[in-house]
Amino acid sequence: MPPCSPVCRPESCSLTESSTYRNRSTHDIQRHSVLHTLLCNPLKMRQHKVQGQRNVHPHLDTFRMLCGGKKSYFAATVCIVTLTSMVTLSYLRLQRPSHLPKIIYEVSKCRGEITNSTITPLTGNRTFIVSPYFDNREGKVTRVIGIVHHEDVKELFCWFCCQPDGKIYVSKATIDVHSDRFGFPYGAADIVCSEPENCDPTHVSIHQSPLGNIDQLPSFEIKNRKAEPFPVDFTVCISAMFGHYNNVLQFIQSMEMYKILGVQKVVIYKNNCSHLMEKVLRLYMAEGTVEIIPWPINSHLKVSSEWHFIHDGTHIGYYGQITALNDCLYRNMQRSKFVILNDADEIILPLKHPDWKTMMSSLQEENPGAAVFLFENHIFPESISTPMFNISSWNTVPGVNILNHVHREPDRKDVINPKKMIVDPRKVIQTSVHSVLRAYGNSVNVPMDVALVYHCREPLQANLPRESLIRDTTLWRYNSSLIMNVNKVLYQTVL
Repeated sequence: MPPCSPVCRPESCSLTESSTYRNRSTHDIQRHSVLHTLLCNPLKMRQHKVQGQRNVHPHLDTFRMLCGGKKSYFAATVCIVTLTSMVTLSYLRLQRPSHLPKIIYEVSKCRGEITNSTITPLTGNRTFIVSPYFDNREGKVTRVIGIVHHEDVKELFCWFCCQPDGKIYVSKATIDVHSDRFGFPYGAADIVCSEPENCDPTHVSIHQSPLGNIDQLPSFEIKNRKAEPFPVDFTVCISAMFGHYNNVLQFIQSMEMYKILGVQKVVIYKNNCSHLMEKVLRLYMAEGTVEIIPWPINSHLKVSSEWHFIHDGTHIGYYGQITALNDCLYRNMQRSKFVILNDADEIILPLKHPDWKTMMSSLQEENPGAAVFLFENHIFPESISTPMFNISSWNTVPGVNILNHVHREPDRKDVINPKKMIVDPRKVIQTSVHSVLRAYGNSVNVPMDVALVYHCREPLQANLPRESLIRDTTLWRYNSSLIMNVNKVLYQTVL
């Protein structure tokens, strides 16, 4: 309890003598003084008015209405409870730590070990840092994409070093664990810190305390500091490639379909894959289409290949897919007009338009201000084949030939088909896999006669006979270009 907290003290007790009140606002000090008067000198209670104005404390009128002139035990009890609540709230507000940056010391030069790791654990804390991004949509803040234990991580602080004066600022973080955690103890989180107003820091360190030495903390580059013209229209985010992925033929076909439809960049969060798949990835990296983000999440946490928690001792679902998608969203916020969030075995197929550019132009014209466009996922089971394009040279390549799978499963009764998305990344704050969690614009469900998600995989309705499936040959519209492009890649890598 501070020396001048609202309990009865001698009149000589001065608010300005206590360090507790240093740097408090005039409003806080006035309010605290009023509470001191109410408790310590009841005779002054009815006299305490500012001439011609309302009482300084916003709840004083309520107090007088309840307590003035009442002599019943009930009224006395209400008065005591009201006063206790007022005092408690006032004291807690005074003790609440500020989220604004504060200078803690100065150095001659900003140092600290700059880390380039994709996932960096914080020492002695159940927190993993992926990457920080500058975000000025709701103020001047650094938004750090990370992974935290949803119960154990209570406080984090951002340490900013400002050049050239070398001032070290510390800002208390707001920790926002994403709601789509699906029961796992760890989840994606936004660690948001206000930046110093008088400088634009290029790096930030994250620490569990406002005390320490910044030179001993890992330092992370703050991305998206400068807004630039978008170098690409469409970027596909794929997360995460794991399980020694070896579906080489279908991956190449998906990549070439993306390029036909208008994609310039594909970002893949890679945990592991086969040697042959590595060779294919190197080719796409060399041509500038693919960007690989190493994703060694199983080096830090027990990962599950399931999306929901089944009490098996794992820490996070589906190899941290949601964290990777959010990082990909922010990573491409200033460099891509649209971001597509889907898996490597999924292709958003337009039915009314030849490519994504014309499709999105039409959808935006029809839905001004929309941030998210949702496309229905439909299963084309790999167990049902129509060998129209049985190319002999492809038979030696591991993986599925999607051109031979043009029958889709019908909708299931009382089951909503999941969606995949094309988003304007500058309007999205947080995303999950099948929908966004927070955004500045509306979400639009795109009708199935405009486009659908072609998803070639094992069946969900395995007992359905072939005649119960729906023949859909939309993919064949692209067969000539697709076959030619796939062959070029195969002859450079596999054949």
